[in-house]
Order: sequence, then C-alpha cells, then structure tokens
Amino acid sequence: MTQNIPSKDRFQQTYEGKAPWDIGKPQAVFVEAADQITGSILDAGCGTGENALFFAERGCNVTGIDFLEYPIAEAKCKAQERGLIAKFLVMDALHLVDISQKFDSVIDSGLFHVFSDEDRARYVKGLSSVVKPGGRLFMVCVSDLEPPGDGPRRMSKNEIHAAFAEDWEVESIRQTRFEIRPDLTDIKFSDGGPFTWFCVIRRLG
Repeated sequence: MTQNIPSKDRFQQTYEGKAPWDIGKPQAVFVEAADQITGSILDAGCGTGENALFFAERGCNVTGIDFLEYPIAEAKCKAQERGLIAKFLVMDALHLVDISQKFDSVIDSGLFHVFSDEDRARYVKGLSSVVKPGGRLFMVCVSDLEPPGDGPRRMSKNEIHAAFAEDWEVESIRQTRFEIRPDLTDIKFSDGGPFTWFCVIRRLG
C-alpha cells in the first residue's frame, strides 16, 4: 500500500492556509459519545483545541498535545476567551512515553492515520504507557471506504485490529463521517465528508 505520510512542514503549511479539519467546533462523533468519554482526558493531536475544550466545558480534566506551536497557541487563546481550564502542550505524540500522567480516556481525532507503519507502532506503544488499565481510546480515522485520493492514508478494520493486538481490546468499530471545512477548494473528499471509522479500544491490564 502506498503511504501518504505528511511531513511536519506540510502540516505547518496547512495551518497557514485552511486546515480541512479545523471546523471551529468539536467533531460530532465525540459529542455523540461524550457520556462514554470520562475522567482525565488526553487529546492526542489536538490541533486548535475544539474537541479538548468541549470536554473541558463538561468539567473534565483535559490535556491537549500537538507537535506544532501555532495550533497550541490558538487552543490556549480559545480556552482563555471561553473561561475554560485545559492544559495545552507542544509535544510530539510519538513521545507519549515522556508523559508521567496516566489518563482514563484518550481521544484521537484524525491522528492515527497520518503515521507510517513504524511510527504507528511507536504511537500505540506510547498510548499503552499513558492510558490507565481499563481506560479507553476513542479514535476517528479515515477508512478504506473512502475512495483513493486526497488526504491521509485509508485504514482498514484489519489494520486497526492488528495495531492494537497486544495489551488492548477493540470493543467497537463503526462507520461514520469526518466533518471538514465547507469552503475547501483544493482538496476533495466524498460528499458529506470523508468516510471514517470511530473506534473504541480498551487498555487491558
């Protein structure tokens, strides 16, 4: 399978324009699943913070990380403007083992699918180090139901199961859609937004 792995510079350039996923509100799938996503929460690859701030508004203890300075600065500004308490850190999600805190829940809104095979394994290992036993990962990734074309690699159910074969239990994978900016002109997905998988994956132990 050909892998379309964006570089850090590419992400930086995307934020300088109009990031497709920066829709100014939380993704609907996380709003729908909010009652399941409890306790302390890590938002891995939080971008400008809309998902993290949604859970902060619900009273959760939330930490958001992103490897770019710009979206983290934006997230901090949003938190201040809205009077919400959330921690936002510039940090590469491939270095989760450096975090000493353990979390009840992790949300991943379009991060898992950007990694190469090697980095994906490293990311999952890092998740194992920060999620409490019995805690859960709530993840949205572009699915192989989305036709080939723009954007990140498409993930199959089998790839997801294989990635989390050790120390995890895949509780559910269901089809959904990822909302993107309506004003995009230089990138194309299926009408209604790219097809995605919403995964709930429990940490064993």
